[in-house]
Amino acid sequence: MAVTIHTAEDIAHMRVACRLASEVLDYITPFVKPGVTTGKLNELCHAYMRDVQGTVPAPLNYAPPGYPPFPASICTSVNDVICHGIPTDKVLKNGDIVNLDITVITKEGYYGDTSRTFIVGEGSILAKRLTQVTFECMWKGVAAVRPGARLGDIGHVIQQHAEAAGYSVVREYCGHGIGKVFHADPQILHYGRPGTGMELKAGMIFTIEPMINAGKRDIRTMPDQWTVKTRDRSLSAQWEHTLLVTETGYEVLTVSALTPPPPDFVHEGTPATA
Repeated sequence: MAVTIHTAEDIAHMRVACRLASEVLDYITPFVKPGVTTGKLNELCHAYMRDVQGTVPAPLNYAPPGYPPFPASICTSVNDVICHGIPTDKVLKNGDIVNLDITVITKEGYYGDTSRTFIVGEGSILAKRLTQVTFECMWKGVAAVRPGARLGDIGHVIQQHAEAAGYSVVREYCGHGIGKVFHADPQILHYGRPGTGMELKAGMIFTIEPMINAGKRDIRTMPDQWTVKTRDRSLSAQWEHTLLVTETGYEVLTVSALTPPPPDFVHEGTPATA
């Protein structure tokens, strides 16, 4: 497994790419309300990336081996959709939850990748709790990052937090290395055993993006070959940050003006907002 240790120049470019991805989420936040379609959110994000930022939406026409080209600029995963939801004329209703997954490519060729789960209007107690616990799962994983830690340490704390809340962790999809390539090694599993897996080294850049289900972890893939849903139709939430392993801990790169602050339990590392 060849894992890139990024140079100072790469890291500077990635800070820009990741901030731009996060700013797309800032921009679209006021539009996420009852009555809007996921297609409209896609259209707005596409125009913002292209016309305001001068970035390219990475998902558009992305076609890994065995998949048809992804037909949209963002992923919009609503309610029981775990990931890779395709924007359509589907209208968001009061109480829905929707994950918006944004990846931009800068003119220098660097990828910034982040996602947030939004509650549309007034969410149920279940929707709010699932969204909050998933947010905490992401940050539990982030806070485990430091040189000398192991990939299994990240997965373990995420799995432990999710399962303690009565939820399950999706295992078929994971975080990933990123830089001038969209998906690179290492794979960041959101479950695992502490002290196992690759050792983290300063200069690594990767995403942590747990997908947490209110019900069982089993998935089903729709005929479009992209949309992945919970098999038991339970709600699913996801949050994603891209981060850098520093000499002393971590730096969250996907930070912008409206990025939700870390939970109170996060005291370690060096977030970009510090």
